[in-house]
Amino acid sequence: MATVQSVTPISQENKSQAASPARDAILELKARIGKSVLGQDRMVESLLIGLLANGNLLIESLPGLAKTRAVKTLAKNLAADLSRVQFTPDLLPSDVTGAEIYVQTDKGGQFQFQKGPIFANLVLADEINRAPAKVQSALLEAMEERQVTVAGKTYQMPDLFMVLATENPIEQEGTYPLPEAQLDRFLMHVVITYPDEATEGAIIKLNREENTQAPKAEKKPEPAPVPQQAIFDARREIDGVFVSDAAERYIVDIIYATRFPARYKEPLSKWIQIGASPRGSLALDRCARVRAWLDGQTFVTPDHIRAVMHDCLRHRLILTYEALSEGVTADQAIDQIASLVSPV
Repeated sequence: MATVQSVTPISQENKSQAASPARDAILELKARIGKSVLGQDRMVESLLIGLLANGNLLIESLPGLAKTRAVKTLAKNLAADLSRVQFTPDLLPSDVTGAEIYVQTDKGGQFQFQKGPIFANLVLADEINRAPAKVQSALLEAMEERQVTVAGKTYQMPDLFMVLATENPIEQEGTYPLPEAQLDRFLMHVVITYPDEATEGAIIKLNREENTQAPKAEKKPEPAPVPQQAIFDARREIDGVFVSDAAERYIVDIIYATRFPARYKEPLSKWIQIGASPRGSLALDRCARVRAWLDGQTFVTPDHIRAVMHDCLRHRLILTYEALSEGVTADQAIDQIASLVSPV
């Protein structure tokens, strides 16, 4: 168990990463998205972290908070294919993965596989909890194995592939809650809130400008999209970000605090029923390295781990009935862990 002590903040002297064309390209991509998606810096950053960590994201927010806009803007500026699947109760697995169809050719009739919308670089699974479990499970193989099996044949996903699923927290009638096994396959669970007052005014102005019919001569040309190769180059650099034994131990202590909360004083000991799986520690490690890389550092600090802690763990904790009856959230439990567990 880690002992409590103060944490050294990130200093400018620690930022020793050499100039990187891949990092410059990613920061340019972030800036472009930020110009179109106002007041949602956390979501934009989470999208990039998930993309660079080669993971899938579950995004939860009220309607109208720019989830779809952010994903579309990411695809537009990344030179990536985007497909959107509106999940509904009558959706079939083949509507997602594709199916074999019978066609007539010069050689006679034969079955050919027609790819579904899952075969894209970015897949927006809108309101994923509105489809039954059979359809949700159609995503599992693609998310985890990066392949789809139809009629005994396996088809590989694109090299650049990410599922971005959305959930609406207030409309729960007629929905199918995601099982824990599927939730665990999401690298991060990102919760989006309302923008502040100043940003709300800026959103109105931006929307007014976008809907103004300006002459073609006055329109600025669109910048060239960031090539996909920049993502692959960035991932190779992120693989080289150093994680010390102390940082690794800190991650392990955080995960074990979720599994054995009785080691700690109340209220944590009565809040958590089941803790994070090893995927939780892997998610913390991957996302913290990406966070460090985006900050221009060559090693992970405790601040980088804490920066991604809530998004990596909130969907991996199962709270006790007592905690739920008291209105305790997973974020509050994670806050307790952050205050009780410190790096050695």
